[in-house]
Amino acid sequence: MDKKEVGEIIHFFSKISVAIIKLSDELSVGDTVSFKGATTNFSQKIESMQVDYESITKAQKGVEIGVKVKDPVRAGDKVFKI
Repeated sequence: MDKKEVGEIIHFFSKISVAIIKLSDELSVGDTVSFKGATTNFSQKIESMQVDYESITKAQKGVEIGVKVKDPVRAGDKVFKI
């Protein structure tokens, strides 16, 4: 399976299970991504994402987005599009 790095986790809000991802490539709702780090390794489909509390369906490179995640992630974890 080909994976392409699309971003990096810069913050994680554990109470609401939301990851802030700084994108190095575009990402859309419906894409499946994997989160990889020292203790992180899981995949999930992007159900929704937000920029400044506004729901969006597509984000461009360089944007910081909030995404609900099913497992904890850490700053520095990489995000790959599968």
